[in-house]
Amino acid sequence: MCGRMAITLPHDAMAQMFEATPANDLPEVPNYNVCPTVQVHSVTSGDGARRLRPMRWGFIPHWYKKPNDGPLLINARSETIAEKPAFRAAVRERRCLIPASGFYEWTVDDEGHKLPWYIHREDGDPLAFAGVWQDWERDGEAFTSCAVVTTKAAGRMADIHTRMPVVLEAADWPLWLGEAGHGAAVLMRANPDVLGFHRVDPAVNSNRARGPELIAPIDA
Repeated sequence: MCGRMAITLPHDAMAQMFEATPANDLPEVPNYNVCPTVQVHSVTSGDGARRLRPMRWGFIPHWYKKPNDGPLLINARSETIAEKPAFRAAVRERRCLIPASGFYEWTVDDEGHKLPWYIHREDGDPLAFAGVWQDWERDGEAFTSCAVVTTKAAGRMADIHTRMPVVLEAADWPLWLGEAGHGAAVLMRANPDVLGFHRVDPAVNSNRARGPELIAPIDA
């Protein structure tokens, strides 16, 4: 699962990293506590060019009469994405990359306390999650929304949560974005070896918490 993330890379660095043209209305960075329903950064490809653009985190299927007309779809399970009515067209036609500096997961101790962990690439590079996106418009409201593709956790990640985001390497971006033909389904797998994690302060349990101290390591 991925339910909270941090995005700290400047816009120009993101645009350079993904070789994408940035939109003028990208979300403010740094943001150390990105929550569902807010705007996140995404990379799409079409007409021979990549775009770095904002999207609402929380996929809105085309049949929703309003954005909150059904479950909040922040994640799409890789095992069922091709069959689920909400995602099956998007995974064929509208795939994107969702950049992040890291993401948070929680374990629970013997006393029932939620213990947050910050998960990031061990090499210090930003993460690129596999994502899917959808345009939605109804009664004067319009959104472009997205969901992070997840898969069964593997390696050390399985000690923290049963699910993890699909993390794509740079060599795989063209295939996921549809630039390198068909066959992107093979990329929807766990990539735990590139990830590291550490305990962080429970302050991040509040979606109102802000600041770089949220990702600072604490003694477990």
